[in-house]
Parts: sequence; C-alpha cells; structure tokens
Amino acid sequence: MSGTSADGLSIALCRAAGHSLKVLNFSNYPYSRALQERILAASEMKTPELSALNFELGRLWAGFVRQFCRAHKVPYKSIAVIGSHGQTVWHAPGKKGHTLQLGEASFIVEETGRPVVCDFRPADMAAGGEGAPLIPFLDEYLFGGGRPVALQNIGGVGNIAFAGKGVKTFGFDTGPGNSLMDTAVFALSGGRRSYDKGGELAWRGEPDREKVQKLLSLPFFRRTPPKSLDRNDFSKAFLKEHFGRINGGNSRDLLATLNLFTAASIALAFKKFAPRGSRELIVSGGGALNPALLDNISALLLPSGVRVRSCAELGLHPLAKEPACFALLARLALDGAVNHCPSATGARGPRILGKVIRP
Repeated sequence: MSGTSADGLSIALCRAAGHSLKVLNFSNYPYSRALQERILAASEMKTPELSALNFELGRLWAGFVRQFCRAHKVPYKSIAVIGSHGQTVWHAPGKKGHTLQLGEASFIVEETGRPVVCDFRPADMAAGGEGAPLIPFLDEYLFGGGRPVALQNIGGVGNIAFAGKGVKTFGFDTGPGNSLMDTAVFALSGGRRSYDKGGELAWRGEPDREKVQKLLSLPFFRRTPPKSLDRNDFSKAFLKEHFGRINGGNSRDLLATLNLFTAASIALAFKKFAPRGSRELIVSGGGALNPALLDNISALLLPSGVRVRSCAELGLHPLAKEPACFALLARLALDGAVNHCPSATGARGPRILGKVIRP
C-alpha cells in the first residue's frame, strides 16, 4: 500500500484462513523527499511525466518487494498472490467520477513470478460507487461477528467504518487525515520536515476552537454517506483559503488547530453515524502514531463513553492494516470471490474488485 500521504510503501505478509487474517511480517519503505514531492504534484503533470512516474513506481516497488522477501526469508514460490493498491494521484467521485492509481504492477509480477491483483477502485465506480473507502471490507471480515465497533483509519485522508454483529457494515471518508498537518509542516520547515512527529508542535500550541467549529460547517461535513475525498481536497489550497499566510510565528497554534480539526471531524462522524451500542473506536494508519491526535479524539468522545485506542493494542501495526487489506482482497479476487463492501461505497451491489496480472 502506498497511501495518500505518499511517504512510502508498506508491505505486509499475511495468512488468511476462515475469517481470520494474520500479519506474519511487516515493513515500511520510505520514499525520498524528492519522490514524495513529485507524487504529490502528479495532478499537475503532463501525460509523458505521468507515464514515466507510473513505470518508475512499479520498478521501485518491485525492488522493495525483493528487499522485503530477502529480509524476512520469504521464498517467492511460497506467495499465493500479491495485492497492490497503487498510488492514488487523482480521485474524483460522483456521477461521472474518475480515479487514477499509478505504479505498474507488471514489474512486481516480473520480479516475483507470482500473480498480482491491482487497480481495485474502478470496478466499484463502474457499479455506481465512490471508489472508496475499500477498507470496510476487511473491517467486516474481521469484526463483523463481534460487538459493534468503529474503525478509523488516518492516512492522508481519514475514513471510518462501522461493523459488528447486527450491524450492516458501512463506512465513509471523514475529512482530513494527516494531509493538512503534513502540508503545513512541510511549508513551515521549508521542506525539511514532512510531518509533526509525535504531535510535538500541536502539543505546544493553543488551538483556535472557534475556527474548528467554523470549518466543521463546510458542505462536506453536512453530506450523508457514502462520500469520499481526494487528498487535494484538504491540502495547500485549503490552508491558504482558510488560514491565509502561514509562517513560523504561528506554527504551534496552527498545528494545534489543524490537529484538533482533524480529531473533531472524526468525532463528528462517529457521533452522527455510529450504530447504537458502538462504544469503541480503533485507530489505524499514520495518525495512530500521533499521541496529540489520539488524545484530542479521546477527549471529544469521552463524554459519550467511547474508548479510543490504537490497533497496535490488538497486535496489528497501525501501518500494516491497509496492505493487509489488499492482500486479502487480492486473494479473494484470485479465487473469483466477492471482495467488496458496497454499503461503504454506494455501489449497486457486491463486486469482485481488482485486475489480475498473471506471470
């Protein structure tokens, strides 16, 4: 999985049996700052540049798979299938929506000699869905038989899913994940830093609570699910429009405000749409590694008696959940089985997502 933050590739080796999915090994491979900048600027590229980036990412990922398998002593022949979500560079849901993920998977097939399933979103959109979020399928697979629970992923964009016994699994994008905070830190540091490590800047600032409430009145937060976002919906242009010129003098307060805004958008989604009996929010993604963000979410949901915790407490690395999901989706696609949660995306019905490339 290469997420909307475009900061690296996460690889998970998984074993699926029944309705269990076990992560056996996990590694994250960071991108260079220059590559990250190019990925985030891909929406402005011309066709030759996009084509070149597509192949560059495919070659790079094939190399990362080689490194991963060597490091964890995994013979290629022991792998049933590899799932590659691809790098989203454009996502525009809607009646005539379209989406684009880069990272030519043929290079992974050529490296490993194993089948690869890729390009999962288009089949959902062809069936009238938003193309995202796709992770609720995994949430239903793992948590559909237990007590009602909410599962929040915080990558570049935030998305939530609700699952449990008696709950018709559904999910949607909640708003900004790490995107606004990352964009602000990158600008404030002159490109020397790409994120607020551990929420250090946010801890030291004073959030503008009035601004946060104003932002929560924007049209996206009033929409009912299904709904999804592109990372660019909450990035540089958003900061400029709602915060004006940012500089070092207001960096801590700005980060505190953006952190609280992200937390408040998540809390709002839970309060508005959580099924009755939901008393737990399990967080994954890079945002689960930000203590300031988790504390803000906890404080906002505490009056409702909701427990907030990282998926690390369940033995799953916060960055391993998404690649594990696409491992599962790939395995099911290879078997010709449904790997889709249409109630999360708004598609007309269950589908088999992904395109299979065989060696």
